[in-house]
Amino acid sequence: MRISLKWLEELVQINCTPEDLAKTLTIAGFEVEEIEDLKKQADGVVIGKVIDCQPHPNANKLNVCQVDIGMDSPSNIVCGASNVKADIYVPVAKIGTYLPAIDLKLRAAKLRGVASEGMICSLAELGLEKESSGIHIFSQENLTVGSDVRPLLGLDDVILDTTTTANRADALSMVGVAREVAALTGEDFKLPPVNQLSIPVSNENNSLEITDGKACPAYIATVIEGVKIAPSPDWLKWRLLAAGVRPINNVVDITNYILLEWGQPLHAFDRERLQSVAESSNLQIGVRFARENESLTTLDSQQRQLHPQNLLITANDYPVALAGVMGGEETEVHQETKNIVLEAALFDPVAIRRSSRSQGLRSEASTRYERGVNYAELEFALNRAITLIQELAQGNPVSQVKFDKRGEISQLSTSIQLRLSRINHILGPVKLEPSGKQNNSKGYIQASEVEAILTRLGCKLEKIEEIDHVWNVTVPPYRYRDLEREIDLIEEVARLYGLDRFCDQLPEETEPGYLSFEEQVKRYLRESFRAVGLTEVVQYSLVKPSSNNEILLGNPLLAEYSALRNDLISGLINAFEYNLSQGNGALNAFEIGRIFWKEDGLKETDSVAGIIGGDYAPIGRWIRSGKESPMTWYEAKGILESVFSRLGFSVEYQPDHKDDRLHPGRTASLWLNGKHLGVFGQLHPQLRQERDLPDSVYVFQLNFEVLLAALNNNELVTPKFKAYSTYPGVERDLAFFAPVDLNVASIQQEMKKAGKSILNRIELFDLYLGENVPEGQKSLAFSLVYKAEDRTLTDEEVDPVHNKIREAIVEKFNLTLRS
Repeated sequence: MRISLKWLEELVQINCTPEDLAKTLTIAGFEVEEIEDLKKQADGVVIGKVIDCQPHPNANKLNVCQVDIGMDSPSNIVCGASNVKADIYVPVAKIGTYLPAIDLKLRAAKLRGVASEGMICSLAELGLEKESSGIHIFSQENLTVGSDVRPLLGLDDVILDTTTTANRADALSMVGVAREVAALTGEDFKLPPVNQLSIPVSNENNSLEITDGKACPAYIATVIEGVKIAPSPDWLKWRLLAAGVRPINNVVDITNYILLEWGQPLHAFDRERLQSVAESSNLQIGVRFARENESLTTLDSQQRQLHPQNLLITANDYPVALAGVMGGEETEVHQETKNIVLEAALFDPVAIRRSSRSQGLRSEASTRYERGVNYAELEFALNRAITLIQELAQGNPVSQVKFDKRGEISQLSTSIQLRLSRINHILGPVKLEPSGKQNNSKGYIQASEVEAILTRLGCKLEKIEEIDHVWNVTVPPYRYRDLEREIDLIEEVARLYGLDRFCDQLPEETEPGYLSFEEQVKRYLRESFRAVGLTEVVQYSLVKPSSNNEILLGNPLLAEYSALRNDLISGLINAFEYNLSQGNGALNAFEIGRIFWKEDGLKETDSVAGIIGGDYAPIGRWIRSGKESPMTWYEAKGILESVFSRLGFSVEYQPDHKDDRLHPGRTASLWLNGKHLGVFGQLHPQLRQERDLPDSVYVFQLNFEVLLAALNNNELVTPKFKAYSTYPGVERDLAFFAPVDLNVASIQQEMKKAGKSILNRIELFDLYLGENVPEGQKSLAFSLVYKAEDRTLTDEEVDPVHNKIREAIVEKFNLTLRS
């Protein structure tokens, strides 16, 4: 919010420089992003009087003016404005003046052969308007020529551009900021003058119909007759411009002025236009949610299709405004308006936020309603607006209708118990003298300081326990939304005491930081996958809904991102396809991320997934005459096995065909220590065809929790070296016929069980199906290596173990030995 210090000084006395005030507000949580000194926009610009104005001898559109700027003789100034004439007071920039709005420094010059000693300025050249049709002419008479022009144009001011947190709705008004400054500086706060008005309550020609008391807890409609639409007085225009608001006319400007002063949005309807769209002189103003197929043209001339979450203002059920967001074009106040209906209302923040977001429309009004407008001062803001309309537009308030479900205003003031011991426990020791002084003594905040701070904030304190200093604190109505608990009051004490006065000391006992075991495992996994040539990717957790067990968001930003992902494979397939479409080749990647699903409630866990495909060695294509060499299932499996080997895992592969995205004959479920680790397989041909992917694309997904449980903490943190055997191994072969449906992993597992300690390695080196092999059988040949760490094994040691392995697998699997 842009805060005018000149306006602020009418509400609270300021005895410091703008820079010091900005620092005080920033430390207190009202961050000042910029200090804008408006005086610089017209430094060197004075009031001048045009004494004479004659056409330029050498130019049709220029005039030569004699302008009195308080010097010994009038200044000769060439002016091209069409509205320049004699006997008017104007702003004049003297020679040497710099105008930052147009980045111009004035120098003596000749224009078409005539000397010009300055420039008569428009409001655009002084930074007060974006565009001006001519020079600015002062309406006042008998001005002092040569005097500073800035007080007349509202440029004798400094603007603080502040940013406040979402919980401080009161900080979006001059009254709220003035209260904060008064509390920070200890100065007295003065409310703007508000007259007590007595307006007849009449339902004769006007009535209200509020269908949802929660969405609209209060609504006041005041009929004001006989208004005279005209430009606002200068003081009002300059204040609006300083706040960044464009002046329109006196009635509309007053509603904007009250929004800035009190933080209470108001809206003025043209009564005759309301009656016209309502097709009746008897108006029933309503507040309801929109229905299907309704539309509204708002003040920005945009026709908007309405949604069920849009809260509307209606006239005899006809939509005339987006409640709390923007008025309608059909009923706006215009130059011929004579009578108005002035709306002052309270709306539910959630309802306004949803309505505003659904239309993609944010306004100054919706910004305040979304944060929560002050429930207690609705009538103050309304009466202030009516008083200004009486003064500036000669309006006469004739009747008023009201809907009010707020209850007693006093009930909005919550009561909170506050303990001094809790304050000091949370905030700790403080410097007893403000920063900048030499006293380095430390202590704790005292009870008297707490009472003084909270009293300045408008709180009322009732002491419950004298010795322990416990208070019952009654929060003022204008702060009931953000002061709800004891910790909120403690935060206020800290802010106003001064955050720069708290001691910055380290805890007595410190210890070096460290990574959790879970994070160490993730880093080790990343290193392992990168070591085999995979690239890590990070994708959105939000996806487009596609299955029943996905968790859907209640209020998504976009329909394409309205569900939480329940696996990582889908995202990796999309990334693979995108890389191919961009000409980047096959993507060999992995991801470690969180997945979510519904199963007896909402579940979530970490998962590890990857995708491998295409030509894994494209650099060597010249050896193959430029031909690609698609990756085989075993090459892809070997990459995954390399990672498992690095982790020290012995993973078992079992046939699997549950995932319809994967090839039913080339998919395996992975098992580790009897627990289901994950899945590995080739993409289904139909899916590859639909997505235009290469034939050889493989994916895997692993359960991170199973990986975590299988890893030993100490070995991961401090790996132990295991010496290699210096003795040669003894190699024996074993060949047999086995049933086609018998998987090799089961045979290897039985071999390891029978071979015990001296069986060092098992390798399948031959698989044959065809001639001379019995029907329903396959020929398998294994190489078994036996080795001991302390000696060379003899045949007498190896043969019994080898025979035991043969007997074990023949007995268990009913194999037929070939050797």
